[in-house]
Amino acid sequence: MNARRSDTKERIQQVALELFAEQGYDKTSLREVAERLEITRPALYYHFKAKEDILTSVIDDLNGSIDELVEWARAQPHTEEARGEILRRIAALLNDHWRPLIRFAQVNQAVMSELPAGEQMQRRMMTMISVLSAPEDGLVRQFEARLAVIALIMGSVPFLLDMEVPEEERSAVALTVAAKLVAGD
Repeated sequence: MNARRSDTKERIQQVALELFAEQGYDKTSLREVAERLEITRPALYYHFKAKEDILTSVIDDLNGSIDELVEWARAQPHTEEARGEILRRIAALLNDHWRPLIRFAQVNQAVMSELPAGEQMQRRMMTMISVLSAPEDGLVRQFEARLAVIALIMGSVPFLLDMEVPEEERSAVALTVAAKLVAGD
């Protein structure tokens, strides 16, 4: 039963993010989320009482995965190989779990900046980026680390690029570019 509730929760999160990205957060109602899911509103309210609860739960999930990645990354040596593996793990998370939230955040920037969970996500993203460079690294190396993550995001979200390239190829190219940015001199 618990797995079933978790599956329903994940479906609600996914459909809500799709609607928020398509119509805008403010223009989407919980009624529309329930209709798209073909469930009753009470069934939706059992899991989430408000749109903000849905969005906060998605961001909390993302923040948890960032925390796990950062914890793992901090235990790694500061080598080019480790930075490459960090990038591969970020790319995998972007392609598997984070893509809908990144798309939502791009379209609904004002909403993200107003939510406490959105601010937490931004801080965690910066922490994640920081594991790609050391504090003693120069400004150029730190900038390259940020650009590497931006490259991965651009590769995972097709509407950010005006390129007719299959998803797998686009993601692979983004990872190649990102790896070049954080490679040792």
